[in-house]
Amino acid sequence: MPVINIVNREGASKKVDAATGASLMEVIRDEGFDELLALCGGCCSCATCHVHIDPAFADKLPQMSDDENDLLDSSDHRDENSRLSCQIPLTAELDGMTVTIAAED
Repeated sequence: MPVINIVNREGASKKVDAATGASLMEVIRDEGFDELLALCGGCCSCATCHVHIDPAFADKLPQMSDDENDLLDSSDHRDENSRLSCQIPLTAELDGMTVTIAAED
């Protein structure tokens, strides 16, 4: 079970145990981070689950789809570490990863 460090918009962090196979969005939502809206429920159609990923883990994530890339283009807060948390399935390789919830657009 990987441990993920989640940082909210104010900079407070919380380490959580995450179920392997769950999406990062589900874990953040289920841990009570209400600022991550995830309005589409994980269908990759809204970009309200935008997070910034620890660059050290970028090569351990699945490749970004064209749909995810297009949705992230709509954010004023996109950077090279931006991902949609609904598109990241949690694996043992992601143990210790830090993710920061992106500013609201």
